[in-house]
Amino acid sequence: MNKLLVLDVVGLTPRLLEHTPNLRAIAGDGWQAALGTVLPAVTCSVQSTFLTGAMPRDHGAVGNGWYFRDLGEILLWRQHNRLVQGEKVWDLARRAKSDYKVANVCWWYAMGADTDWTVTPRPIYHADGRKSPDCYTRPPALHDELTRSLGEFPLFQYWGPTASIRSSEWIVQATRRLMPQADLTLAYVPHLDYDLQRFGPHSPQAVAAARDVDRVLAPLLTEARDQGVTVVALSEYGIGPASRPVHVNRALRQAGLLDVYTQAGMEYLDPWASRAFAVADHQVAHVYVKDPADLEAVREHCEALPSVDLVLDKQAQREFGLDHERSGELVLVADLGAWFTYYYWLHDDRAPDFARGVEIHRKPGYDPAELFLDPADPRVKLRAGANLAKKKLGLRYAMNVVPLDGQWVRGTHGRLPDDPADGPVLLCSDPSTARDQLAATDVRDLMLELAGLSTAARNS
Repeated sequence: MNKLLVLDVVGLTPRLLEHTPNLRAIAGDGWQAALGTVLPAVTCSVQSTFLTGAMPRDHGAVGNGWYFRDLGEILLWRQHNRLVQGEKVWDLARRAKSDYKVANVCWWYAMGADTDWTVTPRPIYHADGRKSPDCYTRPPALHDELTRSLGEFPLFQYWGPTASIRSSEWIVQATRRLMPQADLTLAYVPHLDYDLQRFGPHSPQAVAAARDVDRVLAPLLTEARDQGVTVVALSEYGIGPASRPVHVNRALRQAGLLDVYTQAGMEYLDPWASRAFAVADHQVAHVYVKDPADLEAVREHCEALPSVDLVLDKQAQREFGLDHERSGELVLVADLGAWFTYYYWLHDDRAPDFARGVEIHRKPGYDPAELFLDPADPRVKLRAGANLAKKKLGLRYAMNVVPLDGQWVRGTHGRLPDDPADGPVLLCSDPSTARDQLAATDVRDLMLELAGLSTAARNS
């Protein structure tokens, strides 16, 4: 049996590899392959496919979130592993070797998974409304061990306007501590996601981000080589240029299909009452239609939207392996360069207060504007500093610094790649398993093969 390190370097592409000599060296010793992805090409869907070998129709992670019909709520970025249906790679590995040890450092749906070591972002939500950075670990003692040596988990550098290389540095350091103990170590390295969405994938900032993440990974890769650990580095998707936000929920509201309710002068999406609404997730949007009699009318409205490439009903979703009960009655795919906002209000003075903050659990859709301090507000840094001062004093505050329009976003993903040079890639240090291309559904079995457990896992 071979020990294995699997690095999810999100956003890595063949084009960006030109700027990452340490990552390129993995393929220099082994091999590089084009890696297929799934629709939607977003973190939760693709990671779930990597770990189960199944398409979203089977594992159920149809996006980074969806409409929970039995709750009547839109929920993104849930964390429980039971949301991913099907056997995971470690389930199969343990059929062959019952004491197979697995460490998960920040791959999603980590909570509740039966891995031996778990590290995942988990803020502290204080009773007075404050949010403090922290992480969840299993075993529990690992929390204090990591925070003593590395400091608190850098949550505000993991996502939001201050997202930076610091979060990837912390994750890599945690991975270095766990890798010697584990048979399989999974580590998620998020840094490329930030400046590629802020500035675009072909910007100087994107090149700098690639060099930074390569530098941070260097000591981990050296230790893996010295310890005889096989390395796989892969990506979920490539990030393409973005220039056109598409406001699908506003269009549905103007058509009389989406309802809101008002509290304290702020409007909130009302999924219970709406005839149709969209859960926007980068370049894919799930459109939920309550009454089948409205389906054709909703389809017509969606097809008429500018920059919509595909409108997939349940039958068409089968072609993409997305026909799960959690999917919308319609799934929209944006044109190259376009992406979907979650915005449903028609006037900014009616937007809910959470729209101006980093609120990944309250917004009914993904919001890449959370990566920005509002560029249109000359006082935004002063307001952010004042809010931080309130936080340090233990006072209530709202970090209302996020812009309310998508014009600043320069990178996006979610649709299937149009150019392999800008699509996902897989690098492997073991030359004996070389191939030119893989599907995302092949990654689970590749991990078993590299671990030396493939035949035993299948026959058990």
